[in-house]
Amino acid sequence: MLASGLAVVFCGINPGRFSDAAAAHFANPRNDFWRLLHAAGFTPRLYDPTEQFELLELGIGVTNAAHRTTPGSSDLRAGDFTGSAGRLEVIARDLRPGVIAFVGKEAYRGPFRERAEHGLQQRRLGETMLFVLPSTSPANAAVPWGERLRWFTALHELVAPQLS
Repeated sequence: MLASGLAVVFCGINPGRFSDAAAAHFANPRNDFWRLLHAAGFTPRLYDPTEQFELLELGIGVTNAAHRTTPGSSDLRAGDFTGSAGRLEVIARDLRPGVIAFVGKEAYRGPFRERAEHGLQQRRLGETMLFVLPSTSPANAAVPWGERLRWFTALHELVAPQLS
């Protein structure tokens, strides 16, 4: 769910079973992604995953680093990320989003094979900035809501001038 000139493209690690069944990104009802988007100011109201295509009108896109559906991200293998860095480079070159925001450190590490801290990264893909957020997965209970919201808010402040 991408388009040209988006302010931000959120890149999850891969579709889980809930997302695959719903044909929607971040569809697990315990996943905080949609609540964080709203709380950080990206959306004017709380969106349901089934409304994901409406994000395009707001200057927001969503994709995944790996395409294979798994019960959990720990079930992914290195081969699941083959070609993902190149695909993200093509997205950056052809669609020119302001930022690609990785939803979780592992979503960044999969394509680029390097660890990252939360926040804006030194690496860029052309003119596109890269930003790493905490995972919104219910499996990421180690990072409390307030810390997740802090990073989503920092990203919103970075891209707010480009949002529709």
